Amino acid sequence: MSTAARSRRRPAAGVALARASLVAGAIAVLGILLVAPVLTVIFESLRDGLGAYVAAVTSPDALSALRLTLLAAAIAVPLNAAFGLAIAWAVARFEFPGRRALVTLVDLPLAVSPVLSGMVFVLLFGAHGWLGPWLARRDLEVVFAVPGIVLATTFVTVPYVARELVPFLQSQRGEEELAALTLGASGWQMWTKVTLPSIKWALLYGVVLCNARAMGEFGAVSVVSGHVRGETNTLPLHVEVLYDEYAFSGAFAVSTLLVGLALVTLVVKKWIEAKSPEPR
Repeated sequence: MSTAARSRRRPAAGVALARASLVAGAIAVLGILLVAPVLTVIFESLRDGLGAYVAAVTSPDALSALRLTLLAAAIAVPLNAAFGLAIAWAVARFEFPGRRALVTLVDLPLAVSPVLSGMVFVLLFGAHGWLGPWLARRDLEVVFAVPGIVLATTFVTVPYVARELVPFLQSQRGEEELAALTLGASGWQMWTKVTLPSIKWALLYGVVLCNARAMGEFGAVSVVSGHVRGETNTLPLHVEVLYDEYAFSGAFAVSTLLVGLALVTLVVKKWIEAKSPEPR
């Protein structure tokens, strides 16, 4: 083999070795940070047998926590989808005073600790908060009740849909929408026939991320829930209660419900990525 051929093969071999090392490192990191914890949760949940597992996940407190988790997500996600659509449309298509400030405010829940946001709701709606006496006179409960959990969940999930849609709409520039209006389409026809079909995958992607965050929220919900078993505990809070009571098998069993919800969310996310024309 000539010297030139050997010199060409050395870089190729080096690139292959580097690629193999990076892939092996990525697999090892995923195994340690993702696969191992999931397998641990499954193993520990079945440590006391299948009967104990079924009893833990079908107990009244666990089912109540599951229903509340799904309820909070079912309310927060559509609200944030509508809000994200409105914000993205306004920011991407119009210039107005305070536009940059609005975009910054949308990102506020990502910059503020969830525990702090929960404390803000307590200061606003608690018994001794700014609006607490007014609510008490009308026999309305927000903090330490379901409305407070929904508010906290909605607040922490505000950015996800908007952050997906704003850059997507900005990249489209709106030529198709302008063409539709020029050809005589109404604003509603333009929105339903042109805009929504073009952003549907970005919208669904943002909704999936928002839903995942809503179901797994702990900090803000923990502050406003009051930890009333069977009433204001979501799944993450119920897991904490069981773990603090040294019911480790039950805690891990209930955790598998969150793992299952996460896997469903992941499958939907991958399906959307496969269907989306935009590479992610």
